[in-house]
Amino acid sequence: MTTELVEIPGYVAGTWTIDPLHSGVGFTIRHLMVSKVRGRFGTFEGTIVTGDDPLDSSVTATVDLSSVDTGNSMRDEHVRSADYLDVVKYPTMTYRSTGVRRDGDGFVLDGELSLRGVTKEVPLRLEIEGFGPDPFREDDPFKGARAGFTATGEISRLEFGVGDTAKVPGGAGLGLGEKVQIILEIEAVLQTG
Repeated sequence: MTTELVEIPGYVAGTWTIDPLHSGVGFTIRHLMVSKVRGRFGTFEGTIVTGDDPLDSSVTATVDLSSVDTGNSMRDEHVRSADYLDVVKYPTMTYRSTGVRRDGDGFVLDGELSLRGVTKEVPLRLEIEGFGPDPFREDDPFKGARAGFTATGEISRLEFGVGDTAKVPGGAGLGLGEKVQIILEIEAVLQTG
């Protein structure tokens, strides 16, 4: 299946590096079945290769799990512990795409997430925010061109061995929800085009 390049204004084929200063790797999870806790990872890196046909693109990314931040240092230490992420034994999480496909008016990035020694297929709904020159590069605005993407998905934390199925006192449900929503806001810088 091919894609008309004109459908993505400013599209540039090339190799891009994720800009961590203008990107975010976040998540939400239900807490006590009544609210949600939000968190993010502050240290991550990745490469995006956009093909001549956007469907021939790929992504690889690595997240430093010890950089988790939920806004509460005591909770963060518990999340880093062997009860949850076990960052001593498993310091990173990786994502490697296996394909890009059309889905209605948008795209889906298919790929494999590796976390705590478990690798599972995790599709991400992909929204292309845009491609454009870097206005701060007076020498050549297309050197260091920028691209923006939003990707969202969902994983089962239990399938990756994260946490347990401890119930809320009184049996009202899990202390933490099983499903974790993933939210990626990515800005990437063109390295070669």
